[in-house]
Amino acid sequence: MPAIQIGDFQVELVRKNIRSLRLTVYASDGRIRVAVPTRTSDQAIQDFVIARRAWISKHQEKFKSRTPPTELQYVSGETHYYQGVGYQLQLHIVDRTPYVECRESQILDLYVREGSTQQQREKVLLTWYRRQMKAQLPGMVAQWQRTVDVRVNEWGIKQMKTRWGTCNIRAKRIWLNLELIKRPTPCLEYVVVHELVHLHERLHNARFWGLMDHFMPEWRMHREQLKKTLLDTPIELDAC
Repeated sequence: MPAIQIGDFQVELVRKNIRSLRLTVYASDGRIRVAVPTRTSDQAIQDFVIARRAWISKHQEKFKSRTPPTELQYVSGETHYYQGVGYQLQLHIVDRTPYVECRESQILDLYVREGSTQQQREKVLLTWYRRQMKAQLPGMVAQWQRTVDVRVNEWGIKQMKTRWGTCNIRAKRIWLNLELIKRPTPCLEYVVVHELVHLHERLHNARFWGLMDHFMPEWRMHREQLKKTLLDTPIELDAC
């Protein structure tokens, strides 16, 4: 990926078939990426980045000061999150199909076969997370479709490294990041509403945020809550 120097910043530049410029600072290493429409001039790119240099520096410093998260081993005693609550993992050996149980005492019981690897244990827990999220989304999507006055043809769940959600406007399809099931439920609702509103307005412009104010007046609070959870996830923040 080509890189250009703009002031004190080295910027990864991507030209693609999009309508507006997008700036991203990555939480993992503070690097800067700018995606721009194919024919955007060099001067316009420089002006765009320079106008946001305070925002870039602020987030680079924030990310730099964080302690890198410890890699999870999926063993007893670890803390794993579900709907914003920390649960202590308890590993159990069974001679049957692996499964997970969630206790009100904030214990996640992970039942696996003897000799299971870290990757196998992780897969069992992710399968459980997916099942929980899949059970919650139909009612949530239906409710917010009525509020936002749109209808999607399809929604789905997948693991995404750089987005909480995406919307294919032409297909009327939204995808939601599996990581959201670990966050407080209002964070998941915020992303659902955000993607539904894109069916009214594609761009993150004044009209889009005005619609967010109308349909979910408290969206800013939920977005801030979601940002605070970046301590244990590689997902980056966008300038828009």
